Amino acid sequence: MNIIRSLILSSVLVGLIACRPNSESSPSPVEAVVLYTSADDEFVKLVVDEFTKETGIEVRLVGDTEATKTTGLVARLKAEANDPQADIWWSSEPFGTIDLANNNILASDTTDAWVPKDWPSGLVAGDGTWAGFATRARVIVYASDRVESPPTSMRDFAQPHWKGRIGMARPEFGTTRGHMGILASRWGLPEFERWLTMLKNNNIRLYDGNATVVRAVAMGEIDVGLTDTDDVWSGQRNGWAVDCVYESFDPPMITSTMRSFGPTLLPNTVALTHIDGGNINGIRLAQFLISSRVEQLLAESTSRNIPVNPALSELAKSVAPPSLADGDPNMVQNQPIYPDFSDANEIIPAALDACERILTR
Repeated sequence: MNIIRSLILSSVLVGLIACRPNSESSPSPVEAVVLYTSADDEFVKLVVDEFTKETGIEVRLVGDTEATKTTGLVARLKAEANDPQADIWWSSEPFGTIDLANNNILASDTTDAWVPKDWPSGLVAGDGTWAGFATRARVIVYASDRVESPPTSMRDFAQPHWKGRIGMARPEFGTTRGHMGILASRWGLPEFERWLTMLKNNNIRLYDGNATVVRAVAMGEIDVGLTDTDDVWSGQRNGWAVDCVYESFDPPMITSTMRSFGPTLLPNTVALTHIDGGNINGIRLAQFLISSRVEQLLAESTSRNIPVNPALSELAKSVAPPSLADGDPNMVQNQPIYPDFSDANEIIPAALDACERILTR
């Protein structure tokens, strides 16, 4: 960690907070923050409005289309590398963020200035480029009016019993892309390809997004699918007969090469895109995004994101999978709660190549 840089950032942050406008004084004009984000619009607005209300700092938003928002924005940030337009990056998943860090698009050695010391270790990048917060889970969605015993692991999801009844989003984009990388990283490519072959033999249907998978279950096109928790909650608000199960933990005696490691949690991530010569108000927004205030807002919103801030442990229990409700914030059943996102990111290209070869031909 660059100690001098971290101290400078911390000093700047303290100064900014000390200069926070209040109702008894006329605040000086402050520079707007440009936020590139792939998070859903309704939640971004909820958070940004709170930030501006609290600090007086305007936030200018840049998003992208629903289907390719993370991938499209990552490409845009890379294209703007020599003339950065964004001050801060808020992604709804970690893999695009890691890709940006690997391409030196994000400011390194900064997290000490805005991440609490007791933050879960699995959610802070080793190079100080990004931090994770407000997680959601990959889950198995099922038709609650037609399926009595849904699969509880990726291994069971691929069993012949579900032939012609399963679906997932196309793996090129979104959280499905990252999930494929996590599975390939945990199992190894040969076993991952064997799992894909089982899905192909079961006539898996591919959809344009996680929300479409939930709709397909509700409409009876399929009975079971892979998706994210927030899409299931959205389907339930629509009155659809859908529910979900979290991936189970395999007991130690299970020797399967397609082991289940429990619920796959994917955090939102935040990073500064540049510091030297950039907009220093981005630090304040980064700190705000991982604050207990924002995590509480997201947990109590319709997305029901799981807080990771230790101060919100009781709230987390109300929205977390039961198997994760207690214990060490980094471990459960002697296994890390969070997958190794960097390892998964490295294998994503090979995993996607396997998906294309096996699932779409």
